[in-house]
This record gives sequence, C-alpha cells and structure tokens, in this order.
Amino acid sequence: MGTTQTDHGGDARKPQEELGQTDVAGGTGDLVEHNTTQHDGGVMPKTVIRSLPADGESLFNAEEKLFPDIKAKAGQKAYIFIHTVPYEGSVLLVNLLTSTRLVRKGFEVSIVLYGPGVLAASGTRGYPGVGMAAFPGHLAINEQLKTLMKEGAKIYACRFAMGALYGFGEDDLIPGVIPFNPLDVLDTALTAWSEGAFQMNTWTL
Repeated sequence: MGTTQTDHGGDARKPQEELGQTDVAGGTGDLVEHNTTQHDGGVMPKTVIRSLPADGESLFNAEEKLFPDIKAKAGQKAYIFIHTVPYEGSVLLVNLLTSTRLVRKGFEVSIVLYGPGVLAASGTRGYPGVGMAAFPGHLAINEQLKTLMKEGAKIYACRFAMGALYGFGEDDLIPGVIPFNPLDVLDTALTAWSEGAFQMNTWTL
C-alpha cells in the first residue's frame, strides 16, 4: 500500500504550537495571544519588561573621574583648528565648549576657523531679525564665541573661506573675531608646533 504525505505549509491544520501564535487555554477552546516579535528566524517572545526611571534618577556614576584635572602652567597655550559645517551637527559647538574648558583651565586659547568653519563667526545670523533666535539654541554657537572672547580667547577667521567660498566680508563678522590671511592657517599650526602648544584639530565635510 502506498503512503500519503500531507503538506501543512500555510495550512490551518498545522499544529498551533508550531505557529507560535496562540494556545488553547485550559482546554476550553479559548485562544490566548502571546506578545511576540517576528524575526527572520521565526517568532521570538518579548522577555524583558521594565518601566522608565523617574526624572532625576541616575543610570551612571557621574561623580567618577579617572584622569587628573590638569591646569595650565603660566604661559601655556592651546590652538583649536576647526574646519566643519557649523549648523549641520554638534561638532563645532562641542569644540567651542571644549575650548571654553581650556580657557578656564588657564590656557591661552586661539581658535582658527577655516573652510566652512568661518560660517560660525557670521554676525548677521538671526530670524526674523539679526541677533534674534528663532528657536531655543538657535544662536548657541554665536553666544559661545562671544563667551570665549569675553574670557580671553582669540578667534581667527580665514579671509579666503569668507570671500571665495561663502561671499561675506570682514564687516559681517561677530565683533572681536579677527580675519586673517589664508596662508596663516598653516603658519598658525607651525607656530603651535614650535611653541610646543596643545593642539586640537577637527576636520569634517
């Protein structure tokens, strides 16, 4: 006698435990749904359930610090070179916040804005009027540059990038920002090298 094979693929007769979707509860015929997530390898139940911590609770040891809090010795300098688009990410603002820490550690800080970095020094930003913030944090970069200069840092902006790339002039800079020759970008780096100064370079496209 021959044998008969039955293909259960997609068939309602396929055992429910293989489908992994429902169980018959207590023999009553009632169906109980599982909280499951479909993966390429099959169905996987959710195994971790937790509530969010309350505001103010901490997930980290924020008081631990592994390295010494180094302060500058008298006359020590730091040069920060920034070549990045200022308003498409947080890179430039983070560099300025780090520069502020360096100032407060006692370093004589010089910041070199070149390439798209010069856009950070535009003194005509704002909407609907110059100097007006359209939303919270809109002018954070401008304000941080002003804080740095107020606390003693020097800010330089490359004239070539200002004019050749972005079409704005020296009179459009935030007051106190120093425009300089494009050849000075390299010579500033060489000056930092010759002085044995701390350098931080950021280059993004």
